[in-house]
Amino acid sequence: MRLLDLQAVDSSIAQYNHRKANLPELTRAAALKRRVGELDDELIAADTAVSDLELDQARAEADLVPVRQRREREQQRIDSGSVTDGTTLSNLIGEVQQLTKRIGDLEDAELEVMEKLENAQADRERLRAARAEAHGELAEVVTRGRAAMAELNNQVAEAQQQRDAVAAELPGDLLERYQRIGAKHGGVGAAALVRRRCTGCQLELNAADVERFAAAHVDEVLTCEQCGRIVVRTAESGL
Repeated sequence: MRLLDLQAVDSSIAQYNHRKANLPELTRAAALKRRVGELDDELIAADTAVSDLELDQARAEADLVPVRQRREREQQRIDSGSVTDGTTLSNLIGEVQQLTKRIGDLEDAELEVMEKLENAQADRERLRAARAEAHGELAEVVTRGRAAMAELNNQVAEAQQQRDAVAAELPGDLLERYQRIGAKHGGVGAAALVRRRCTGCQLELNAADVERFAAAHVDEVLTCEQCGRIVVRTAESGL
């Protein structure tokens, strides 16, 4: 009968260990770590895009400077009245018009770059916010997971103390046999016999086994012929 007590404790320990290995926080933390890694990669790409567009904007502005300066010089020549030759003056006016058109084209290109840069910066801020949120949730999940793991470890430790106390009452050869059988059957080395059915494999005894089990001495160690587990007779065995 003490084997059943030991089996109950061992089953509890197995359940605790299963819960430790399958904590929802572990699964969520793993998913969040993957998400943070993905966001880190996306942020690197976003930073690169912003940096490239900033360079493009700087080049666009730099391209505008000499054209504006040249137009200003030519316009000053026209306005000063120093050019009296009609052909030269006409050419200057035409050049200023071309420069004005060129400036417009360059400004349009710069505006396009600035718009792209603004969008890229917004995307980067969105990614930064998402990463910060993921980091925050990850920290919370890790904290909860550690608390849950600590509680389960305490439960395992308490159950282990109970197990040690029960195991100390059992003969060494019986304990060794129980553990050897349990290792082959998912940790279940002993099962109660209830209404002529082994609760280890859930199979009912045949007539010969019923007769043999009923006639066996109360301390005789019996084994289920179907699953090989130690069968413990109880008041509900139906014998």
